[in-house]
Amino acid sequence: MRKLFGAMAGAVLALVLTACGSGSTESAAPTPAAAAPLKVGVSPVPHAEILKYVSDSLAAGVGLKLEIVEFTDYVQPNVQLQEGQLDANYFQHRPYLADFLASKGGEKLTYVQDVHVEPLGLYSRKIKSVSELSEGATVAVPNDATNLGRALTLLQDNGVITLKEGVGTAATERDVTGNPKKLKFEPLEAAQLPRSLDDVDAAVINGNYALEAGLTPATDALVLEKSAGNPYANGLVVRAGNENDPRVKKLAQLLAGPEVKKFIQDKYKGSVISATGQAS
Repeated sequence: MRKLFGAMAGAVLALVLTACGSGSTESAAPTPAAAAPLKVGVSPVPHAEILKYVSDSLAAGVGLKLEIVEFTDYVQPNVQLQEGQLDANYFQHRPYLADFLASKGGEKLTYVQDVHVEPLGLYSRKIKSVSELSEGATVAVPNDATNLGRALTLLQDNGVITLKEGVGTAATERDVTGNPKKLKFEPLEAAQLPRSLDDVDAAVINGNYALEAGLTPATDALVLEKSAGNPYANGLVVRAGNENDPRVKKLAQLLAGPEVKKFIQDKYKGSVISATGQAS
């Protein structure tokens, strides 16, 4: 009997130790969310290029894996983030995000980290200077609310038009109070603006689409936004509540780091400007 009870006690002890060991292993292992790649929606240029540099050169050093998904429009990256098909996106500035949420609704999205500024510029294949715009010329502009106001402000800052006092970057064509050359404005989807250059006299083009079209903003733009104090820094966005995801924190830290700043400076030479150090 003593032998039987001894064997039973040994078996029970072995089971307890096995269970304890199993629990210890599970608690030490990373959670599936932490181990999974961070799926980030981006515009192809420069966002995907910057994120690919992070993925290839920096991410492994902090134990981060990235899955990069490219979009050619400004709507789906937010829609798919709201729907949970993405973990984050990196393509937009704060004013665009605020306008998107106000107009489209849906799950709240939160801006996490500024990365870079793409100066908006006026381009043309027909003239070499903004002063050469002729009377009645057609100027294509972005049709989304924030970038339309931004485009009209750029034209005002360079003496082409005058806007209603105090309207700022919320301006629309209805807020143009001075238009000495009687310019005609043609709102188009931002991605179509480079293709419009053969059909219009000039076009105000977002920096990312200018780069994709082979334009060099620093040298090809007739006029270009100033970078100092520019509120249109593009950055990392997540669903509200996911700001503390360890993967998001790691990516935000890398995007704000000196290596990414140097990559942007070396690759884009002023056509894209690092936002590191700007107010978040």
